[in-house]
Amino acid sequence: MKKGLFIILFLTMSLASFAQQDVIVNNETEVVETSKTVKSESSSAAISSEIKAKVLKMNRKKNNEIISIKTFRKSLQIRVKTVKLC
Repeated sequence: MKKGLFIILFLTMSLASFAQQDVIVNNETEVVETSKTVKSESSSAAISSEIKAKVLKMNRKKNNEIISIKTFRKSLQIRVKTVKLC
């Protein structure tokens, strides 16, 4: 029985050692070419003064609306607190 197990063990170990020695080598190389397109930066990105004025006006309007919303919420909280206390 021991001899049979020893033979099976010997055969499996020898097969396992052969399996570990197999080395797969991949020598394929792929050449990837990238083409760079040069864009001319001659177009001016300057924003006209009219557009800047419109943007500033919108920002002020938004800022005022946000402030008024915050103050409205605060006033509601104060009203609710006074009603709850009474």
